[in-house]
Amino acid sequence: MSEIPAKATESEDPSDGARSEAAGDTVADVTRGAMGGTGLESTGEPGGGAGAPLGGAMWQSSPPGSIYDYIKVASFSIGPDGLVDQWSLRAEQLFGIPADRAVGMDPIEAFIDADQREVGQRKMAEILDGREWTGVVPFRVPESADQEAGEEGLAEVYVMPTQTAEGERAAVCIVVDVRTLRRIETDLAASQSIFGQSPFGFLLIDPDLRVRRANHRFASLFGGTPDDHRGKGVGDYLPRPEAERVAATLRRVLETGESITDMHVTGFLPGSDERRHWSVNLYRVRSGSGRPIGIAWLATDITARRAAAREAAAARRNLALLNEAGARIGNSLDLETTARELLDVVVPGFCDLATVDLYQGLLAGDETPPGLADGSAELRRVAFASAVSDAPFISSGPPVSVGAVHHFPFNSPCADALRTARPLFIPPEEGGLVQSTLAVPMVAHDTVVGLAQFARTKGSEPFGDRDRELAVELAARAAVCIDNARLYRREHERALILQRSLLPPGDPVASGLDIACRYLPGNSSSDRPSEVGGDWFDVIELPGHRTALVVGDVMGRGLRAAVAMGELRSAVRTLALLDLEPAEVLSALDEIARGLGAPGGVQQATRAARRPREADLSEVYLATCVYAVYDSVTRRCTFANAGHLPPVLVEPGEAALMLDVPPGMPLGVGGEPFEEVEVDLPEGALLALYTDGLVESRDHPLDEGLQAFVGALTDPTLPLEDVCDHVLNTLDSHHGEDDIALLMARVQGLPEDSVGDWTLPREPRSVGRAREYARARLLAWDLEPLVDTTELLVSELVTNALRYGEGEIRLRLLLDQTLVCEVWDSGLVQPRRRRARDTDEGGRGLQLVGLLSAAWGSRRTPRGKTVWFELPLPDGETGLADPAEALLSLF
Repeated sequence: MSEIPAKATESEDPSDGARSEAAGDTVADVTRGAMGGTGLESTGEPGGGAGAPLGGAMWQSSPPGSIYDYIKVASFSIGPDGLVDQWSLRAEQLFGIPADRAVGMDPIEAFIDADQREVGQRKMAEILDGREWTGVVPFRVPESADQEAGEEGLAEVYVMPTQTAEGERAAVCIVVDVRTLRRIETDLAASQSIFGQSPFGFLLIDPDLRVRRANHRFASLFGGTPDDHRGKGVGDYLPRPEAERVAATLRRVLETGESITDMHVTGFLPGSDERRHWSVNLYRVRSGSGRPIGIAWLATDITARRAAAREAAAARRNLALLNEAGARIGNSLDLETTARELLDVVVPGFCDLATVDLYQGLLAGDETPPGLADGSAELRRVAFASAVSDAPFISSGPPVSVGAVHHFPFNSPCADALRTARPLFIPPEEGGLVQSTLAVPMVAHDTVVGLAQFARTKGSEPFGDRDRELAVELAARAAVCIDNARLYRREHERALILQRSLLPPGDPVASGLDIACRYLPGNSSSDRPSEVGGDWFDVIELPGHRTALVVGDVMGRGLRAAVAMGELRSAVRTLALLDLEPAEVLSALDEIARGLGAPGGVQQATRAARRPREADLSEVYLATCVYAVYDSVTRRCTFANAGHLPPVLVEPGEAALMLDVPPGMPLGVGGEPFEEVEVDLPEGALLALYTDGLVESRDHPLDEGLQAFVGALTDPTLPLEDVCDHVLNTLDSHHGEDDIALLMARVQGLPEDSVGDWTLPREPRSVGRAREYARARLLAWDLEPLVDTTELLVSELVTNALRYGEGEIRLRLLLDQTLVCEVWDSGLVQPRRRRARDTDEGGRGLQLVGLLSAAWGSRRTPRGKTVWFELPLPDGETGLADPAEALLSLF
């Protein structure tokens, strides 16, 4: 402790700091007064040497943490004359007056206001008379060279009478700054309120990481009174790993002085197994001298807040998962793809392992698979996903691979979930990788379509009720998409069957043409099946070894488009049998297409067209079509086009070109005529008819596709099957966006020696001549078995032409796969077969033709009509009708 020096002694360092200055000037002054004014430097014992303790005590500097670090205590002494005769260093700091100026001053005159000096003088006289005095005295700092007068203060003064060495009365004054005391009082009250009234747990931890002080809130949580927690460490409150982490943090705060904010600490309260969470703030506490004396610990229980945060985070995660499921599940109409999309969403965001099993019967198209009610029906595993490398799905029974067909035992949890249509928690196997499994039935439209299993491995949080609800929602969304895909697949397959049934069966055969065709349903080669379209093609045999080539496309997709296509195709075949010109066929098809969507058919549509335009609830069917008739004798092809893409022709040695056929309006629009174009086709030429699915897609514009198609037809001499494959591969037709119909024909006209053509005058002798021509040509063709029948039928047709026709008569025999005989004249009246009565002498000619021929008919020509019949060639198996028996059957 720094002592009050004698007149001859002064401190070398007036700013020794709190540790040297706050040594208790009071004690030094009192000691000096008691010892007759000598300092502690003198010997204090009657017979001992220097340095011996005084009264058995060692006088030294106060230890760290003294109260004098916080309060301002000063001392000075007053001589017998009432003037200051000694002035301590603390007095210099408190009053701001150096000792050389203070010594000799009258303290009453120097520090007391004028109106209080009289009272002060009386008190001073009493003190010098030997009386002690204690009181609070207001004072002001006197004027000096380095500071102005007038600064006021309040001091608590304790005056003790003393005597000088000469026996004169003197006094020692101990002065305490009252303002500092009031501040310390306020600080103590605040500190007490924090410890006693704070709703948060508060600890003061000493440098040894032991609790120095705890408040009531902390004690109420961990038991006992605040004093019971003195001396305890963090290991007494927290589990060992957490205690070690917190202790390391406390040491860091104590060493660096860096505060820690919102440090999360986890532990348990005494007598409870519930995990608690606290938010802890740490900061280093220093003494008045700036020395670290400990750490303040302020803790807030955030268990409820953490639980709410987890709930909110789980809700946000679940909502995000549902949003992701809505965006990713159901983008495909394929069952397996939809199942995989479900697993892509849930693994690893929701679980670590997952599988999807669907009823095998539903996949096969059955409405109600056997065993569905008891959950033991066969299922097929369609998808599996794992976030754990090479980890199989752990379940009861042998492992099931993707694509395998299996069933769950009747008493298994999975069968129970399928049977009750309710999710179940499956208990884990001992020693297994999986710790929690959910079996969730996939229910769509009140029908269980399969089972989804979600599993979490050890180390993940087990499934809870919220997870179960989320799993049910995810499985339900996927189930609806899977059921929709199943229903769509069924409709697609049925429509495809219908569409294929309406297309020509097998490889079409035509006279004078080599035919090859391809039909690819939309998306048949992709992972996403689509609806069937209305594309179709047909090859129709016409009389006279002629062939009708038809390619069309009904706009729209689905079963209705396929049905409309079937109706139009049937109408085309019917109109073709009437042997109408191509333009007439398309005009009739246009009327039929307009009537497809009208409730009353064609007539109703025609009447509606005449009425003013009103709200029309009928559906509109539009279609494009190209209709071509090829004559194998003349190698001439007549085209008519209803809004379809132009045919492509490749002549031998020439580049492919698109024929300039007026497109016309699509079928169903009505009101516009169709034009015909005749094109002579050289021998060996290649003709291609197609639909837009071959040359148009999202990635390839129509013009680009047409140019690519024309460029792909480079070598017409290849086999037609190879040419079709080359075109499909070159044009990348597997984009699968639309149906593709491709019909290719190579021209192979009838040889000249297979045609017999004669012109006969209109005279009775022409009948005999016609028989002679026919006999001679049949014998030249080595068809002697057909001579008699042909002569008889030719005689009948020529006779009818002479009797009912006009102009010259033309006879033509055509030999190809069958024998065709045609009789031409200029008359427009078509022959009509009638049944003759028994008494009629005539009227049986056409009946005879019908009995003896395989087919017969008549057609209009630009200059009249043609009556024809057809006979099969003798092959040793098919017998020919006997003319005599045929004649007898007429009577």
